[in-house]
Amino acid sequence: MRIGIFTETYTPYISGLVTSEVMLKHALEKEGHTVYVVTANIESFKYEYDEKEKVLKIPGFPTGIYDSRLTSIYPVRAAKMIKSWHLDVIHSQTEFAIGTFARIIAKQYNIPLVHTYHTMYEDYIYYVTKGYFEKSSKKLLEYFTKFYCDTTATELIVPTTKTYKLFTEKYKFNKNIHIIPTGIEVERFFTENIKQAEENNLRKRLNLSKKDFIIIFVGRLAEEKNIEFLINSQKEINKKYKNIKLLIVGDGPDKEKYESLTHKLKLDNNIIFTGKAAWNDMPYYYHVSNVFATASKTETQGLTVIEAMASGIVPVCLEDEAFQSMVTDKLNGLFFKNNKEYEDIIFDLYENRKKLEWYDKQARIQSEHYSSKNYADRVLEVYKRAIKEKESEYRYGFISKIYKEIKRRFK
Repeated sequence: MRIGIFTETYTPYISGLVTSEVMLKHALEKEGHTVYVVTANIESFKYEYDEKEKVLKIPGFPTGIYDSRLTSIYPVRAAKMIKSWHLDVIHSQTEFAIGTFARIIAKQYNIPLVHTYHTMYEDYIYYVTKGYFEKSSKKLLEYFTKFYCDTTATELIVPTTKTYKLFTEKYKFNKNIHIIPTGIEVERFFTENIKQAEENNLRKRLNLSKKDFIIIFVGRLAEEKNIEFLINSQKEINKKYKNIKLLIVGDGPDKEKYESLTHKLKLDNNIIFTGKAAWNDMPYYYHVSNVFATASKTETQGLTVIEAMASGIVPVCLEDEAFQSMVTDKLNGLFFKNNKEYEDIIFDLYENRKKLEWYDKQARIQSEHYSSKNYADRVLEVYKRAIKEKESEYRYGFISKIYKEIKRRFK
């Protein structure tokens, strides 16, 4: 099968979405499929095509939102190249400029279009509107989402039940919806694939002792991730245990804000900001840690939760539907509703290491359900369905045209 993945962001940009896209491409290629990627060029204003990796980068203008670029919705040069690929299916990963381009190409060349809806945009509206015009903004967003996911897509993929309910209960979506939790290359996080020397080197760089008990957060340092919750709880945690530390891995627009809060609360010795971590180094950050924590309310799934579980690290999450498809409370992870519950969970895990080890083992077992192969196989089934739907649509249209022509001639 010849597959085109259209996305706004791809490597070298680092995000959960990029991780899932790279994983999907590699997993599909391992099964013998040819996979092309169409994305925005975040490094220059040039067209670039990597023949070996089959990645086409389209120039665009900076949006001011992280490293994203706004490209033309129909770059002619790119369209000509894509035509020569003879794609069997297009898989769109975005609703914006590159996503619009994917839809135009799919329509122009009669290619089935599969779309994955990754982001719960309604959770982010407040950060844009600041409370103004929120009702009208949500209505506009609903129209925008339904147009891109219903009118133009042959099949729709969502990662969680939370997203599924948004489409079925609120948006009254009337096309096929496939719930497929995003997979990752879980094997690279497994303990047996970790080099002890590398782990020891990271401990030294972070100035961690064997007595330290490490809570890790991994993600973008922005308001929607609710990192302030973890920092404020850390103050209460350290009143009881001085050797419990919070490791914050990532970068983002609010990094200075969180560093200032940490300094204000006099937690500089107990909260470590690492900045961006290299892709190859990520497994080691989990393996120097004891617990993974997130208080985010805006996830559609949370790939870092799966990474933590694959590393044999118990996830401790704010109670939210996005995490409930992966984490079963008191089996392979734990949920909290407020700061007090979160702090009590940390104390319990710190004081009961055998219980912690049991949770870690269960987390590792659960993570294997999210392997890249399992994910790719399920996505492939959707591709096949989309191709079949498109063929049926074409046959129906062809027969309909003949019928209309016969009626016209024998009037």
